[in-house]
Amino acid sequence: MLSSISYRTLRSTLGKLSTKPRYGLSSSSRSLFFGANPRIRPFSAESGEESLDVPPGMEAKELCAMRNSLPVTFADISRAHVAIKNGIKRTSCEKSYFLSELIGANIFLKTEFRQFTGSFKERGARNSLLQHLREQGDSFKTTGAIAASAGNHALAMAYHGQQLGIPITVVMPTVAPLAKVDKCRKFGARIIIEGAHIGEAKEFAETLVESEGLTYINGYDDPSIMAGAGTMGIEIIDEVPCVDVVVVPIGGAGLIAGVACAVKTLKPDVKVYGVEPKFCASFTAALQAGKPVPTDMTPTLADGLAVPVVGSHAFEVARHYVDETVLCSEKEISLAVLRLIENEKMVVEGGGASGLAALLPGGALDRPELKGKNIVVPLCGGNIDTTTLGRVIDRGLAADDRLCNFTATVSDRPGGIARLTELLFRENASIKDIYHERAWLHSNVDQVQVKCVVELQGKDHAKRLRTALRQAGYPLSWSNLDEEYD
Repeated sequence: MLSSISYRTLRSTLGKLSTKPRYGLSSSSRSLFFGANPRIRPFSAESGEESLDVPPGMEAKELCAMRNSLPVTFADISRAHVAIKNGIKRTSCEKSYFLSELIGANIFLKTEFRQFTGSFKERGARNSLLQHLREQGDSFKTTGAIAASAGNHALAMAYHGQQLGIPITVVMPTVAPLAKVDKCRKFGARIIIEGAHIGEAKEFAETLVESEGLTYINGYDDPSIMAGAGTMGIEIIDEVPCVDVVVVPIGGAGLIAGVACAVKTLKPDVKVYGVEPKFCASFTAALQAGKPVPTDMTPTLADGLAVPVVGSHAFEVARHYVDETVLCSEKEISLAVLRLIENEKMVVEGGGASGLAALLPGGALDRPELKGKNIVVPLCGGNIDTTTLGRVIDRGLAADDRLCNFTATVSDRPGGIARLTELLFRENASIKDIYHERAWLHSNVDQVQVKCVVELQGKDHAKRLRTALRQAGYPLSWSNLDEEYD
C-alpha cells in the first residue's frame, strides 16, 4: 500500500516518473491512492460534488504518474524541502490544551507566524528565487525579480532577495499598511506604490517585466511558490505522524495546493479541509464554476485571504486533493484571533487564524465526526497592524458577549445617570464608554438617552444585566455586534 512507502522511496519514485496524459479518478482508484473517500473534491457551499473517472485497471504507479503531470507534484515539494531548509525556520507544531478542550479534539498549531518575516510566504519566496537563480545564473542577480503584494509575499521576497543577493522590486497598492512598506524598504527592496488594490498593482508590475526585463513571481500561483509552501505539509506529517485532519486557510489557493499534495501523498487517509472567508469565497466560486472565476469581494478581517480570483495552477492542484471547502464569518475570525491571544499568547492575523475559526464551537467544522481527532491547524501569518488588532479584539469580545452596547432612556434631572451607573455597579458591569444624547430623543423633554459600552463576563452575564435594566423600568435598546435583541 502507498501509505507504507517510506518518504525517501516515494520521493525517488515520483522524481523518476515521466509525464503522462492526465486522467480523472474513479472511486475505486482514488480509494487506492487517497484512502476511503471516493470523492475528488466534495465541498459544502451549496454546490454538490464532482468525481472524475479513470480507465479501469490503473495501477498505483500510473496514478502517481498522473499526479506527476499536475503543475506541482510531490517531487517538486521534496526538492523545495531540501533547497530551503537552511534558509527558513522549521516551525513547531504545538498541541494546545485549552483549544483542544474547547473544540473537543486534539488541536496542534503549526506556528508559521514565527518565520522571520511573520508568515509562511517565506517558504515559497525562497524556493522560487533559488529556482530562478539556478535557471538564469548570475544574470538573475543583475536583473532581479518583481512581485505585486500588499504584505506578506512582499516581505518574504524582500527579505530573501536580500539574503541571496537578488534585487527585488515590489509594487504595493495604496492600501498597503505603512509598517509593511517600511519593513520591505529596510530589507533593501525597491518599493513602488501603485494601484488602488492588488489587481491594479499586479497590472503595473507586469508592465515593468517587459520594460525592465524583470522576472515576475506570483505570490500564490507560481508552481515554485506552491512547492515551497507545500514543504509545510512534509513537516506536519513528520511532527504529528498521528494526524487525522489538516485545516488550511485559502486565499489564492497556493498554500492549500502544496500542503494537500504533500500530506495526501505521504498519508493518503488524512482529510484536508480548506477554509475561506465568506466575504471573499473565490475558491468556492471556482469549484462551483469548474474553473477560476472573479468573485465579489467585501473588506474582511482576513485581508490576507482576499484574492478575487484563485490561481489557475493552484486550483488545478488543489481540486484534486482537497476533501472539502467551508466558509467562516467575520465573527468567527475575530473570535479565533481572541482565543489565540488569550489562551496561547499568540498574535495571529485574521487570515492566519481562519482555519481555527471554522473549528470553534458553532463553526462550519464543529462536527461530531471530527471530535477526538488529531487536527493540525497552520497559523499562517502574524503580520497584523496594531490598530487593526485593537479593532479585531473588540469585535472578538463583542462576539463573545463580553463587550456589549446598549441605549437606555433615563431622567435628565440630577441623579438620573447616577442611578443607572449604580445599577451597572451592582450587576458587576464595567463601563468602557458612556455618552448621553438630548437632541434626538422625541419624548419627554426631561429625559435623555444614555449610550453605554460595558465589559461583561459572557452571554449569561449579559442576559442578567439586560433583565435587571428592564426590571428597573429603563426603556432599552440592546445590541451586540451584528445581533439586535428585543
